[in-house]
Amino acid sequence: MDKKNSNNADIKEKWNHALSVLRAELGEATFRSWFRHIEFGELVNEDLVLYVPTKFMKDWIHTHYGDRILSILKSNSAPIKNVIIDLQKFKKTNDTSEEVQSKSDLSSSSAQVSANEEGDHNSMLGAPLDPNLSFDNFVVGASNELAYAAAKRIAEADKVSFNPLFLYGGVGLGKTHLMHAIALEIKKNWPERKVLYLSAEKFMYQFIRALRFKDTMSFKQQFRSVDVLMVDDIQFIAGKDSTQEEFFHTFNTLIDHNHQVVISADRSPVDLDGIEERIRSRLGWGLVTDIHASDYELRLGILQSKAEAHLEENPDLIINDNMLEFLAQKIDSNIRVLEGALNRVIAYSSFVGRPLTIDMAQEVLKDLIRASQRRITIDDIQRKVADYYNLRLSDLLSARRSRTIARPRQVAMYLSKILTTRSLPEIGRKFGGRDHTTVIHAVKRIEGLRDSDSAIQEEVDLLTRSLES
Repeated sequence: MDKKNSNNADIKEKWNHALSVLRAELGEATFRSWFRHIEFGELVNEDLVLYVPTKFMKDWIHTHYGDRILSILKSNSAPIKNVIIDLQKFKKTNDTSEEVQSKSDLSSSSAQVSANEEGDHNSMLGAPLDPNLSFDNFVVGASNELAYAAAKRIAEADKVSFNPLFLYGGVGLGKTHLMHAIALEIKKNWPERKVLYLSAEKFMYQFIRALRFKDTMSFKQQFRSVDVLMVDDIQFIAGKDSTQEEFFHTFNTLIDHNHQVVISADRSPVDLDGIEERIRSRLGWGLVTDIHASDYELRLGILQSKAEAHLEENPDLIINDNMLEFLAQKIDSNIRVLEGALNRVIAYSSFVGRPLTIDMAQEVLKDLIRASQRRITIDDIQRKVADYYNLRLSDLLSARRSRTIARPRQVAMYLSKILTTRSLPEIGRKFGGRDHTTVIHAVKRIEGLRDSDSAIQEEVDLLTRSLES
């Protein structure tokens, strides 16, 4: 047995041991889901190559288990520095070209993409676009009309009007829908444009991969050559300094060359803790628009739109308007939950043969309804704080700045920030139309007092327990 085969045999034995450890740690179900299809590959220099059948599995295992696999192997004295998860289609059986091919394939995801290969460009670097998330089926209401108008302007304009567009809001309010809609519309109107949509997590993953394979130049070239870059959930890169550095330079290059950038997050640029100040500043250069929580009318409109889509697929389906109104009234957390609730009752009706009624919806959705009823609102917080400090509710909302009112108001703003999912501008509006910077100041003030003043600490803890009970 030659040295190469001997090394591979030794590593394979250590890999089998690692599998046994992972099986014990993860349990049989999880282990079978992710590891039974992994195929041992070979040792290339100090890189252990493992093969999987799908790109999704490749990305998932790399992200969630890559470090743990490497740790187990190293603890067993395996002479490796990296674990590479690659697709089976790249594996070659010709020994004479195996090592060369492996090295080539490992860097293939960083290959330069030409202008006429837009589909491949998007699939390799970004995320696929959902054709169902278009402007046509986006329901507009008071809470999202500005964001919608801005998105339409960018998608339909033949030149950049404001850059970047920054969309922010809570989970399930439509940020991702608008980003997909922008990309789809641009690709329809200008097929020659390179449009790249991806999550901030995937941006980081691609950057790390480029570092690992010493191919950062191709990475820079690819991301900085697109016409439209769209990054979802930018808050994910908080605290990740190297990724932020690369994003900063990519962002600046695109802006300088008048290429469109669209960013989304769960909060405004000024509130992105863990993001460098220079990035936060530049994210606020263009148009910043928030998407508020949906009101009753918007929720009902969305349900009616989804109901029409269900009726097109199943004309025999009977969807009672009263039931839609009931769902819109009772489930107000976010749009995803609302749509899921409708799908759930329709599926239940189909499975058991019961008509779609309010009584049936109450029975099937009792967990969602209970959770919605239990959720703390800013109004709840304001009433509780006013009662605790023996104030009128109007005092908290007034312009008065006396200490007896200002401090309880700051406490109420602080509790609104930590106990609800409302954005800072929303909180400010609920407190007499104040600016979000006032809310930021209040939150920081109470955070500081909790560390230095035991009385404030006790008051805040007591109010929190009272609201959560």
